[in-house]
Amino acid sequence: MHSLALIPWLDPENIISAAGPWALLLVCFIVFAETGLLLGFLLPGDTLLVISGLLTHTNDIFGVNIWVVSLLIALSAFLGGEVGYLIGHKGGPAVFERKESGLFSKKNVDRTNAFFEKYGGLTVILARFVPIVRTFAPVAAGVGHMPWRRYSLYNLIGALLWGFGLTMLGYLIAYIPWVAHIVTEYIDLILLAAVGGTALVTLWHYFSERREVRKEREAGLAPEPIEPIDGDLPTA
Repeated sequence: MHSLALIPWLDPENIISAAGPWALLLVCFIVFAETGLLLGFLLPGDTLLVISGLLTHTNDIFGVNIWVVSLLIALSAFLGGEVGYLIGHKGGPAVFERKESGLFSKKNVDRTNAFFEKYGGLTVILARFVPIVRTFAPVAAGVGHMPWRRYSLYNLIGALLWGFGLTMLGYLIAYIPWVAHIVTEYIDLILLAAVGGTALVTLWHYFSERREVRKEREAGLAPEPIEPIDGDLPTA
């Protein structure tokens, strides 16, 4: 595998190799943080899981059985989703209601609520396979006050399909040498596509939301931002 010098820290094999005996713990933490701590939405989580499974087969990189690896990763994904939901449920509404532009706006809360009302648990499951969406969907479910028991069931299904499924897929890919060769040889291109695509989607969504808020403000449906005046500024 030839790592790109520009993003060596995004190379899954570099991440795993650099962690040494803590490699599995690091992978689990990355998976947890991606959905539980609102971090890592630019990290290629899907690729990391596939490579983890592949290296388990070819190098026994973690020193444990593939079933253990896959189940621990799935558990990390589930726990991350639960923490993300808790963050959204406890602190999300206040954060969204204080800001009326960009990604964090009251209008987005209303749209999120409507989206979950329409698609429900299917959203939670499918969100696992979409970069960015899997990071914010648990928080959105919490903000939208989706019933916790219902959310947890779909979160568990999604975590198993994504965390366990993709890791096991990587393990099985190793049985097909030419496929394993393509995945390992061109991982840099996969990384660039994943990171670049994620960044483009993020920018598109951000500017789209700003455009919607501006249109609503011009139509008188959203409050104008309050500009500070001299009399409001604190004096020394």
